[in-house]
Amino acid sequence: MSTIRFETTLLKIGDWTILRLPGHASAKLPSRGMALVEGTINGVRSKIVLEPDGMGSHWFRVDSGLRKAAGIEARGVVTMAVEPSKEWPEPEVPVDLNKALASDPQAYALWMDITPMARWDWLRWIRSTNNQETRGRRIKVALSKLKADKRRPCCFNRNLCTEPEVSKNGVLIEPMQTTKQRRSGDV
Repeated sequence: MSTIRFETTLLKIGDWTILRLPGHASAKLPSRGMALVEGTINGVRSKIVLEPDGMGSHWFRVDSGLRKAAGIEARGVVTMAVEPSKEWPEPEVPVDLNKALASDPQAYALWMDITPMARWDWLRWIRSTNNQETRGRRIKVALSKLKADKRRPCCFNRNLCTEPEVSKNGVLIEPMQTTKQRRSGDV
């Protein structure tokens, strides 16, 4: 696949700084769901896991290290040149899931046997809620399914945005939707 080149502007959604790919760039990716790319952002090499935005495109959170290295700030213009990659990095496993996996050798064995991309899918499904009770149930269900040799979570749309901090109903929030304005009578 050839290099995908584009310019875009960093955006703020709440406390998050994100980069949303233009539709024409996203259309060149192999999936409407999560995708992995390697390339440059303002000349800085990076491997980036792109999340779906729920509208057919992709986005990613730009951390402070990458912002500093690439010399960019929110609402600054960014130049990117990326290509899809197949070498998925290991995801960072949250403490609660790591503890649950450590307590169940059978589930842990399959967790270690599945691909890194499959682990990313499990994590996206588990973290797609702000409700701690629901998250706990999802971890229990994940362990049960792993013990039943299920390698991926089922019944979840991989094309939706699953980050509760920046999405609503599976769609990336528009930046202007993040500011809550007080109305008279609000406490």
